[in-house]
Amino acid sequence: MDLDDHICLCFHVTKRKIVNFIRVEKPRRASQISECNGAGTGCGWCRTFLQQYFDEASVRGEINPDEMTKKEYAKARSQYVREGHGTPPAGATPIDEDVGPSERASARHQD
Repeated sequence: MDLDDHICLCFHVTKRKIVNFIRVEKPRRASQISECNGAGTGCGWCRTFLQQYFDEASVRGEINPDEMTKKEYAKARSQYVREGHGTPPAGATPIDEDVGPSERASARHQD
């Protein structure tokens, strides 16, 4: 994922904002990253990524590139929400937008 891709899809917080928040504010705990525009306080999907960024910054002083693409990330978040693990707040990126048109069409045909 690129720095300008949203990590918190509920509150539209980019990786760049999170990385800069960690660098400038130097949070003592990963949970303090929620002070960066509410990241991690919506459906909960991004919390493991926020923890990973915090751990990497604490140990190495830098954050590794994500192995997932933006599309894979959004698709995994959709699955997480559909499985009942979290509920996005109003204004969040809808899970229907997380899945591309061809996947939506394919899912409709399977019903």
